[in-house]
This record gives sequence, structure tokens and C-alpha cells, in this order.
Amino acid sequence: MAIGRDLTLRAGTTRRQFLTWSALVGALAFTPQLRPGTARAQSVVPPDYPFRLGVASGDPLPDSVVLWTRLATDPFAPQGGLTPGVVPVRWQIANDDRFADVAQEGVDLATEFDGWSLHIDVKGLDAGREYFYRFLVGPHSSPVGRTKTAPALGASLAQLDFAWASCQKWEDGFFGAHGDIASSNLDVVFFLGDYIYEYAIKDEGARAGEKRPESANRETMVLGDYRDRYAMYKADANLAAAHASAPWISTFDDHEVDNNWASQISQDTDDPREFLLRRADAFKAWWENTPVRGDLRPKGPEMKVYRRFGFGDLVDFSVLDTRQYRSDQAHGDGEHFQDGETADPSRTITGAEQEKWILDGFSSPSTWNFLAHQTVISDLAEGLDGNRTVGMDPWSGYEASRHRILDGARDRGATNVASIVGDIHRTIVSELRRDYQDQVSPVVGVEIATTSIASGKDGADVDSTGAAIAAGSPHVKYGNARRGYLRGRLTPSEWRSEVRVLGEVSRPGAAVRTATTVTVPEGRPEIQVR
Repeated sequence: MAIGRDLTLRAGTTRRQFLTWSALVGALAFTPQLRPGTARAQSVVPPDYPFRLGVASGDPLPDSVVLWTRLATDPFAPQGGLTPGVVPVRWQIANDDRFADVAQEGVDLATEFDGWSLHIDVKGLDAGREYFYRFLVGPHSSPVGRTKTAPALGASLAQLDFAWASCQKWEDGFFGAHGDIASSNLDVVFFLGDYIYEYAIKDEGARAGEKRPESANRETMVLGDYRDRYAMYKADANLAAAHASAPWISTFDDHEVDNNWASQISQDTDDPREFLLRRADAFKAWWENTPVRGDLRPKGPEMKVYRRFGFGDLVDFSVLDTRQYRSDQAHGDGEHFQDGETADPSRTITGAEQEKWILDGFSSPSTWNFLAHQTVISDLAEGLDGNRTVGMDPWSGYEASRHRILDGARDRGATNVASIVGDIHRTIVSELRRDYQDQVSPVVGVEIATTSIASGKDGADVDSTGAAIAAGSPHVKYGNARRGYLRGRLTPSEWRSEVRVLGEVSRPGAAVRTATTVTVPEGRPEIQVR
């Protein structure tokens, strides 16, 4: 039943499904357009071209990587312009970008149930290896994506090039930062939340007049609306290019569901039963549109997304979920001074099970230990002494969680603890301390928050909020409120990060520059900015 080499059927196939697959594969074997090497990406896109949402890969392991696509002939039409049903899709992963040396290939079914998305977990790959992949439907070939497996666990690794990004509110500006990511030849990209925004979109601002689905006129509440919102974002060429350029490791924050939600509590304190139905739809859409494995598929309103990735002997990244298991924000959210409520040891931002898992990760023998997550562990205080206030949504509103995590890192002898986050629409480089009102509290690590891809519009190098944080937070060593992302290089001796920013996102094509470079030496949580 094979077409070319190593054509595989997916694991877990029942006898009835196998008979269906047998008929399908037999038909495909006699379809000239699907023979190896015959399909080509079109220079003129025909109306029935199904790969308008691009391709992606993600969650790299030493022997496997996930390949993703989602079919749509019209991203702005109901159901992506497709008729309900099933579409056979062939995939190939090769050692070269011309597919002369195909390593593996197979056929999977894209179904209406999963929004015509595919998550192909390709196993048996070589560790630390660059690969190229594509999908084929009928005479159509997808864009070619580049991906890379992780090095073997414990293997000596001299260097890892990676980026982290977050917060890409479509209506606030163009995604030029993603174009820069696409050209950076990275080993892996971390996306740390707010991939979409749930708000109704007004026809104004940077993208006024651009085509959009009808559902963009209202807040996303049900599965169809969330699917439309992802399709609208993924139709952006720069975002598609960034996805195709390197494997992504992703988590969600609040706006993939509802602003500042906490566990079963919505922003507007809706009936928890109704909110959980909404959360189930939002989780399903996130999974459908993210290059993650099939076993992350949500079970109703529950989806376990915290997971760990190792890159040789150099670094472990623990990817967190600080939404699904958290206590409600103290003092009704917003900005407030810290007190007994924010310090209450019964309150948590991670939940007990995830907290134990994080602490266990600090025993890793890797040189570096990173937390990749949604929002800042550091206090970003505005004002001093009696006027000092901090956000209740970040870890500053969950002081006991911060104490337990950072104390646990110290107790386990973790010396290179780092936190990479997003959420706050500004670049902030700060020291990780157990307590921020005690300036003799030891520095146990370094945190770098990336600014937004587009959220918050153009921004500035220094704004009033940044100035207030600088005045009230002596542990903050650098800040910038332009849009952009962070690009890092990790070696056994240092962590070097470039703050990549755009002068403006209100127009396409704006130049990207390095605002500053931050270096942290191995073994010492010291921040050097130049």
C-alpha cells in the first residue's frame, strides 16, 4: 500500500478504519498529482488552494517533531471556505528542501471535527538535525517548512539560538517582528501567550479596511468564532513565515480565552458553568491552531499544557500554565499594594501539582534552567514606600508562589535560573529575588520579559509607565516600550539576548533594530546591558 518510501498509517487504527485507509491509499497510489515530486507550490494561487493558513512545526524532541497545517480555501469565509467532510492530506519530511531525499511520508485525514487541522507526530528522526517538510492535497503543495529536532538528552551542545515573543493584537499593528524572526535561522521559537485577542474588532487603526471574517465584529464566545479569529491572524504573511522557519514551543495566556481569567472565573464573573463551556471552545481552537502533539487535545475545559523540553546538556525549558490552576486575583485584580492577601500561602498561581513539577525540574543536570511562561515573577512596582503598588495578575499578586519556587531553586542548588515571559507589552530586564521590598534579599536568577509583537500600538523607547517602574523598582536594569521580540543565544558560558524592536508597527515594512544587548554569565545572576 506504500506510495514512494515509508508511507505510514497512523497508530491506533481499527480494522474498520484500516479498510477505509486501504481504499484511500490504493486510490492515492493511482493519483498522478500525488506521486513523489510531482506537486509544486503555485506561483499564482488558484481559488481552491487549501494551504492559505500556512504550515508549522513544534514541540521538538530528540527523535520527533510535530508537523501542523490547517486547511482553508478562504480564511475569512465560514468554516474556511470548506464543505464539511474529510480531506486526505499527504505529508513529507525530507533531509533537503527540494525533497530529493525524503526521510518519511504518510497520509492523514483532515476532518471537520478538528477544523481541518493536522498534528503529525513524526517519530524516528535523527537528533539535532535540520529537516524540511510539506503537505500535499490533490495537485496542491503547501509552502515548505524548516524544522529541527532537539539534540540528544545529555549530549554536549555548544550553542542554542532561540527567540521568545508574545501579544500580537492584530488590529494594533503589523507583524513585522515575525518577519525578522523568520530570517533569523533559529533553533526554536517560544510563543508565550496572547496569540489572539478575543475582543470585537473595530474597523479602525493600523489595519482599517483589511478583510476580516464576519465574526470579528463581536467578542469570541464559541468555537466557530475562535476558529475564525485564528484564521484571520494566520493569514498574515509574516506570521506564516515565522511559523515555517523553525519549530515553535507554545503556551497560552488570558486572551486566547478571556482577559485576565483565573481558573473557572471570567473577567466579568460569569456563571462558572457557562464560562467553562466557553473555555472548552477556546482550548479546542487553541489546540487546533497550535503545533502541539495530539495528546494535548483538551478534554472539555481541561488541557494539560505544562511540559518540559531539554536541549542536550545545555538547558531545560519548563513551559508553564499560570491560568488554569490559579487562585482568583487578589483585591479584585488591577494595581494594589502587597499585604496579607497577596502573601496568603493558600493562594497559588500554578496549582499544587504543577508547582511540584516545577520544583522537580530544578534538579536537572543541565547547565541552564529556564521557566518559559506568561507573565513576570518580578515585582514591577510603581512608587516607593507607602505609595508602592504592583499588579495583582502577575506573580507579584501571588507572593507565596514566588517564595516557594525561588526557595526551591535555591534548595536544589540551581545556579542558572532564568525566566522568559511576555504579557506586559514592554521589554523588562530584572533580577529574580524572593522579596522585592527587601533590597538585601539575594538575587537568585534573571528574568527577561519580551515586549509585544503588536499589542499596544507603536510604543516608545521610554514611556510614563516605564519611567515609573524604573523609579520604583531598583531591581529592573533595563526597559523599553517599543514593539518587537527577544532573540537569544545560549552557550555553556553565557546567555546573550538582543532586544529587537521596531520604530513603528502602524505601517508595514518598518525596520527592525537591536535596541540593546543583555548578557548573563554562567554561574552568576549578573545583568550586563550594552
